[in-house]
Amino acid sequence: MHYYKLGHIPPKRHTQYRKPDGSLFHEEVFSTEGFSNLYSILYHHHAPTQIVQVEAPFSVKPDIVPNEQLKHRSFNGFQVKPEKDYLKSRTAVLVNDECKISLAAPSSGMHDYFFKNADADEIIFVHEGTGILRTMYGLLPFAYGDYLYIPRGTTYQLSFEDANNRLLIVESTSAIVPPKRYRNEFGQLLEHAPFCERDIRKPEVLETHDAQGEFLFYIKKQDLVYPYYYLNHPFDVAGWDGYVYPYAFSIHNFEPITGRIHQPPPVHQTFATRSFVICSFVPRLFDYHPQAIPAPYNHSNIDSDELLYYVDGDFMSRKHVEKGMLTLHPAGIPHGPHPGTVEKSIGAKETRELAVMIDTFKPLYITQKALEIENPDYHKSWLP
Repeated sequence: MHYYKLGHIPPKRHTQYRKPDGSLFHEEVFSTEGFSNLYSILYHHHAPTQIVQVEAPFSVKPDIVPNEQLKHRSFNGFQVKPEKDYLKSRTAVLVNDECKISLAAPSSGMHDYFFKNADADEIIFVHEGTGILRTMYGLLPFAYGDYLYIPRGTTYQLSFEDANNRLLIVESTSAIVPPKRYRNEFGQLLEHAPFCERDIRKPEVLETHDAQGEFLFYIKKQDLVYPYYYLNHPFDVAGWDGYVYPYAFSIHNFEPITGRIHQPPPVHQTFATRSFVICSFVPRLFDYHPQAIPAPYNHSNIDSDELLYYVDGDFMSRKHVEKGMLTLHPAGIPHGPHPGTVEKSIGAKETRELAVMIDTFKPLYITQKALEIENPDYHKSWLP
């Protein structure tokens, strides 16, 4: 990301910065990869280290199903039942040791606690719902189609405007960043990138809570959630600056890359990690070679699992697609367009599809919750 600041900060880091009453602000360096990568510096009214009480953790480890069958799979994501509580609503469906993919349908926000994922960066894709992401970096409003990026270790609260919310949540044990080929050596997004800095929404208002009490944190670490009670409100920051902070990017601001013939999936890439990529399929004009076949060709993805999450519109290579549906095309067996979709695509001028794709470089494992929403005969959908 790029340098940003909010609130009031001293002219020099690691120097005295005092409040009107003469006492010092408490400086915190929030860094990634030790002290060798990106960081931000925050100035708290109170020390962020004062713990009142720690309770016994509870497990959120996904219940993985032994998978002895290599086949294409489909899941009805909107069959995940709504839960009032945000944390309880997070339902892991496909996982490996570097990536967790969850669905959530919270009907209420986090009003009496805060959450911190100490293991992973998070991308929360907002399929349905509007609200505000609150962190110590400030307020970040969100709406349908937003990707919310939350750096690991960031304490946050989500609040929603109504009860109908659907989220796709992706956790990564390595940093989630814009693809390297979109950036120059200084980190600026290049001219050929499908989005630019103007599309990235940063925290807008720094809401400072100078308050003490017993504030409940749920801290996730190695599939355990630890209830912590801290003396000070986590959002007591008077100012901060740096390169680590949450941001929002709308899928509707992704500018598609098109060509005379069918373009491969990397042109849709939006985020990169060491172990998987996230891509955005958006409305776009079809290929314009006179003999072009807009539908994708059959593909043997030998070294990655491909997961598609359908958001809206008609997907030109698939039949019977519904909102919130996920399809898994695992490494090792070919997949391609459904029967009839290739001929149907010829001569078409555009597609109105909207989808999120996650390609993992290690196999994804299915959870028991995923089996409960599976369409069991999806692997037969390529038959005439």
